[in-house]
Amino acid sequence: MGVVTFPGSLDDTDAARAVRYAGAEPVPLWHADRDLRGVDAVILPGGFSYGDYLRCGAIARFSPVMAELVPAARSGLPVLGICNGFQILCEAHLLPGALTRNAGLRFITRDVRLTVANTDTAWTSGYAPGQQLLVPLKSGEGAYAADPATLDELDRTGRVVVRYASAAPNGPAPNGSARGIAGVCNEAGNVVGLMPHPEHAIDPLTGPSGDGLGFFTSVLQAFAGAGR
Repeated sequence: MGVVTFPGSLDDTDAARAVRYAGAEPVPLWHADRDLRGVDAVILPGGFSYGDYLRCGAIARFSPVMAELVPAARSGLPVLGICNGFQILCEAHLLPGALTRNAGLRFITRDVRLTVANTDTAWTSGYAPGQQLLVPLKSGEGAYAADPATLDELDRTGRVVVRYASAAPNGPAPNGSARGIAGVCNEAGNVVGLMPHPEHAIDPLTGPSGDGLGFFTSVLQAFAGAGR
């Protein structure tokens, strides 16, 4: 499973650890690579790619590795974008919407509860519908935004993958995300982006819970079901 490192990535080591913890072999990919090295899935980790110049993910979207990743993702390669990786996927138009400044214009770092809304993706099939997860959130531009038509379409087609539990039914999302959205997927369900950090919640010894491990074991189960 490939883990991409961009200049400014902070959580690539944590993502690689999560992959290893799930039972797979992490394959390091550099932003300047023009070869995905035959990996079966790719993780875009959190951090501040290219210093978040212009806007988060805007420069990383044009890195050489993305020239390979975008067509591969559109052909079915499982891709998970976490925090900055989610921002990059939106900038690359692999996912709809955008991530904007948090409500209150403050950086948020806290553990949050998520509700799993879609278990039909490559990255969430190991969870139960409605299952709650406790994972860390740490971002300054994590509020999901999209026009009303896009939000309606995401709801109608079940493409909201996780929501902030505090936003249901009437509470506000911790960062002001529209409709409490914490993560979404593409139409095929192979590309998922979420703002909280499941890689920091793979073991209660080192995180608030082990709830995030399911993202990484789910994709392995998908490989097994496909005979890969």
